[in-house]
Amino acid sequence: MELLDRYEALKQKVIDRKEPFDRFITLLEGETTWLTTPASTRYHLAEKQGLLKHSAGVAETLLRFRETLAPAIPEESCVIVGMFHDTGKLGMPGKPLYLPNDNEWMVKNRGIRYKINPDVVAMGLAVRSLYLVTQYIPLSDAEAQAIAYHDGQYIDDNKIVAHKEEPLTLLLHWADYWTAHIYEEGRDTKINDRI
Repeated sequence: MELLDRYEALKQKVIDRKEPFDRFITLLEGETTWLTTPASTRYHLAEKQGLLKHSAGVAETLLRFRETLAPAIPEESCVIVGMFHDTGKLGMPGKPLYLPNDNEWMVKNRGIRYKINPDVVAMGLAVRSLYLVTQYIPLSDAEAQAIAYHDGQYIDDNKIVAHKEEPLTLLLHWADYWTAHIYEEGRDTKINDRI
């Protein structure tokens, strides 16, 4: 299934908070680079639509994990936190975080295709994600924790929730990691070959 079809299918799963969700989607699609931005400057899907590809992939993986591990968690929660956990990578409306790198040497020799926009106010990506989402969509405590701490214990600042993570936080962290390091790197075929 094509990326935009997968994205549309995920959007249809949001029912209870459809109105605020649709307002946020309208902002993302109309006033940010949501549909085209990369997921990073160099490594992780540093390509057009990289962030959308990653976000849809994380939401889909999270729904699969939920089905087996925590079916009591609403699908809608999984879609919202999965799709929007990295929206901080957009920067702010009218101020994209990632700009095409105009330094040809850096692009050619280091593979750094994008650079950080110096006009975007500095803050952690998870904090910016939470800031953007909560202006439009009301979140439960568990959803807020999941977005804020989705990088798990790889981030020193996240130690404050160590061993106190909500199930949704753990599932989002695993889905994010699995999507980025297994599916997006193409290692899922190697796993399937060993099974």
